[in-house]
This record gives sequence, C-alpha cells and structure tokens, in this order.
Amino acid sequence: MRKFLIITRNIFMGIIGLMLLFVVGVFIYNQVMLKKEEVYWKNPPGTMVEVDGHNMHVYTEGSGNHTIILLPGFGTASPYVDFLPMCQELAKDYKVVIIERFGYGLSDVVDGERSFETIVDQDRKALDKLGIKGPYVLCPHSISGIESLIWAQNYPEEVEAIIGMDMSDSSIKGDEEFHDGIFGVEGTGIRVLRAMGFLRLMADEAGSEEEKMIIAIGNRNFLNKTLLNEAKSVDAACDMIDNNPLPKVPTLQLVSTEAGDGWLASHQAIVDASSNGKLVELDCGHYVYVEEPERVVEEIRGFLEAM
Repeated sequence: MRKFLIITRNIFMGIIGLMLLFVVGVFIYNQVMLKKEEVYWKNPPGTMVEVDGHNMHVYTEGSGNHTIILLPGFGTASPYVDFLPMCQELAKDYKVVIIERFGYGLSDVVDGERSFETIVDQDRKALDKLGIKGPYVLCPHSISGIESLIWAQNYPEEVEAIIGMDMSDSSIKGDEEFHDGIFGVEGTGIRVLRAMGFLRLMADEAGSEEEKMIIAIGNRNFLNKTLLNEAKSVDAACDMIDNNPLPKVPTLQLVSTEAGDGWLASHQAIVDASSNGKLVELDCGHYVYVEEPERVVEEIRGFLEAM
C-alpha cells in the first residue's frame, strides 16, 4: 500500500511539473513573439503622430471633396486592418482617414482617464498635426458614435456630416451586458490569458500580413487599461449627449435591424434632429461594413454626392 501511495504521489507531482513546465514554456514563447512583433510598431503602414506625449497611429489614403474619418468600435484590435477594404474603395473618390485612438491598433496604451471629451480632443490634435483640415465626415462604428455625437455637439463647424455604421448613441447608457463583458469573468479571464501567453494559442492561424498584425496587436494589447478606462466613461458621455441638443449636421444612419425597435427609434431621433437625415435599415449583424460592404459604400457615396 505504501509503495502504491509513493508511486501515485510521484505520478501526481510529475503531472504538476509538466503542467508548470508547459505554462512557463507558453509564457516564454509569447515573450519571444512579442519581441519579434515589435516590427509592426517600428514600421507602421500609416503615420505615428505625437499627441500629448504619446504616439497615435493614423492612416490616410485618397483625395477628394470630402474627408471621411473612420472611427472604430470598442475593442477593435486593428482599426487599420478592419477598415482597410472599405477605406481603399472610398479612397477612389474621397480622402479617407483611419484614426487608431489610444489603446487601439498600433497606437500607444496610455494611463489616466478616458473621457470622451479627451478622446475627441486628442483625435482633433492628431488631425491638426497631420494638416488634415475639416470639416470632416465622421464615420463611426459602434462606440465611436458617442465620440462623434459629442464632436458634433461641441465643434459643429468641424463636422460636415455623421455617417453612422450601426453606431452607438446615448441609449446604451447602463448597458449591463457591455459592462459585464468587459469587467466581469469573461473580460478578466481574457486579460489573464493574454498576460500568460495563452491567448496566442487560441488564435486562428494567420495567413496574410494583416492577419499577423491583428494577432500581434491582440496578444499585446487586447482589453488593455486604456480600453477599460474608456468603457468606464461611457455612461458619463451618454449624459453629456442627453444634456445638449442632438446635432443638426447632416446624417446617414446605417442601422442593423438585429438590435430591435428601440435601437431603430433612437437612431431615428438622431435623423429627425438633423438638417438632412436619412436612416437605412440593413438586415445584417452589428458589423454592417463587414457583412454588407458594397451596400455600405454605395449608401455613403450616394449620401455624400447628394449633399
């Protein structure tokens, strides 16, 4: 019996040892890969511009009578990669700018509060430093709708139009699913896996250079502290929007029908407040520009040419 217990203990200790060795191996491998992947930050596809002492990545393509600013949804690993197909199509007729605000893509992860007033201010500074003059056609997806509404409320002369791609509005205030997903068990678990290196093992095999960039960014920065502080500011930003009149600037709202009647109604209110508004319902999911790219580009072109 004693011999059996000793053998069992040794097997158990051996298994624990192998598990620890595996965990350490994954951590070291991830650190080696993170070092190799620094090349994306050293040779970005766009321009690194200094804003408030940190580097922000901004990509620009095309020229034309309108300057479209593409703004990403919450947690998008690489807005550059995500928006690139649409950017290249729209750049045939317009100047198109992809802003990777702090915490996103190749831009720096920064400390401190992330009020949406601060976000608007920093994005404006980046455009100014690059000599990209307004007025701008703000083209936000998801949470960037909050930024765009505040931008248009505070600086209406800088905003030619808002083209929302299933953008968020103040109706998302108090969204428990949003907050629980970021600060709850799921979000915490993802951040732990990222820190340990296990998130890398869960990624699909990358083929293109763009896919490799997304993996590199995700394993370095996914759900980073800048994003967490941004999420904490959402409700206060919604209050700010509700405490001021909705923007009168022209607006095209491309809205997914997936979210239901309340979502459509809140976007219709934005359209009704506009001097020139249009709402288009798209029978697809939240990422309308991914699921219906040709329709989205067609609607954007049609709206801008009719202005």
